[in-house]
Amino acid sequence: MALVNAAKIVSQKTYQVPGKLKITEHFFEVSRDYSNPSSGLLQLFARSCQKNEKPASGPDSEADKKSAQLPWLVYLQGGPGFECGSPQNSAWTNAVLDKGYQVLCLDQRGTGLSSPLCASSLGLRGDESVQAKYMKSFRADSIVKDCEAVRKALTKDFEGGEEKKKWTVMGQSFGGFCAVTYLSFFSEGLREVFLFGGLPPMVDNPDDVYERLYKRVTARNEAYYRKYPEDVERVKAIVKLLQRFGDSTVRTPSGGSLSARRFQQLGLLFGGHGGIDKVHEIVLRASTDLNQVGHLTRGTVSAIEQTDSFDDNIIYSMLHEPIYCQGQPSNWSAERLLPAFPQFALTTSGPIHFTGEMIYPFMFDTYAELTKLSHVAHKLAADSDWPALYDLDQLAKNEVPVYAAVYLNDMYVDYDLSVDTASKIKGCQTFVTNALYHNAVRAKVDDVLKGVWALRDDVID
Repeated sequence: MALVNAAKIVSQKTYQVPGKLKITEHFFEVSRDYSNPSSGLLQLFARSCQKNEKPASGPDSEADKKSAQLPWLVYLQGGPGFECGSPQNSAWTNAVLDKGYQVLCLDQRGTGLSSPLCASSLGLRGDESVQAKYMKSFRADSIVKDCEAVRKALTKDFEGGEEKKKWTVMGQSFGGFCAVTYLSFFSEGLREVFLFGGLPPMVDNPDDVYERLYKRVTARNEAYYRKYPEDVERVKAIVKLLQRFGDSTVRTPSGGSLSARRFQQLGLLFGGHGGIDKVHEIVLRASTDLNQVGHLTRGTVSAIEQTDSFDDNIIYSMLHEPIYCQGQPSNWSAERLLPAFPQFALTTSGPIHFTGEMIYPFMFDTYAELTKLSHVAHKLAADSDWPALYDLDQLAKNEVPVYAAVYLNDMYVDYDLSVDTASKIKGCQTFVTNALYHNAVRAKVDDVLKGVWALRDDVID
């Protein structure tokens, strides 16, 4: 891996917020390509959080110094391509602060306020080939270098030697994938790692990932139709309407088109707590539109559009398959595998199944922002020059404590592949449950934190 120097701190502003918390907004400057210093710079944004304590004795400079040098815990958001919420709005923040950490919520490069990527900003880089090359700088292999650069910047004045400068990583979903990349190449910067649905499959291309995913999404569709059997005919009627006059007939408020296949993507919601009920609410609303006015109303189309964020988070759409690539192309894996699962066909005689966390070429013809990026997306799908994301030899001799929540019924991250990865990371301890879904760290935070922290704080012998 390329040498990582400390990030340049551009600015730091601190504010008190409700909940007795102190939030600092950080901007950093880092290399766009760490192996090529002349490639330019990116600006990263993060918010840190501490308890805002006011001693009865008044200001205490020594106490302030100790507070500034509390061990860091950096939170890596799922995705790829999603910004990180502010820590005062996260259900887990107080529990982590109570453990004695200070928290850093990082907008990964290309997201939020960290040199955000959209069609217009990407277009400034040059032609489509240049844009595709630029996009390749936004995977986990670059994100973990950013983390190391930021860690070095934040801990440069820490007293007590290099051990005190190590920090903890807490990764949700793709954030966990990044954490395992971190363990592979920069473990010297890590004190401990917490993973929530974030043990990545050790694969070189996405095919096995998506083949398993189709089967899990099938199971979630079956659960959906068992709970709402009346939706079988409702979904068929909605699909028939959307196909009646072609894919571009129903326009979305943002300027895209609501095709039948785009409607199928509502199944992405099935993987979270309450997701089945959310899909039913939209299907019921759309069905009621058809019965009462004969078409989908703007409010319904808007509700469907708001369930996804593909236009607003282009990294998710363009790099979701390549996050599984090491030296091989993705070649639109989900699309290639789709014919093997006829239950997802719009012409099936049985219930029409919704798709899940899959990316398809048609999306770059129907989503308003993605249509501007179609040629770039196709170039990325054909590219085989993806560097390694994991070092199995290093993971096998890992010395950093790793604690992972693994969800037996995780629709997004395969359980069997997760357990296999855990076995490849020396010392990895797992909290396995069939009572939580993938978004537990947001929806069932007390339950999942209790299980994972017990791995850290308790012993079984």
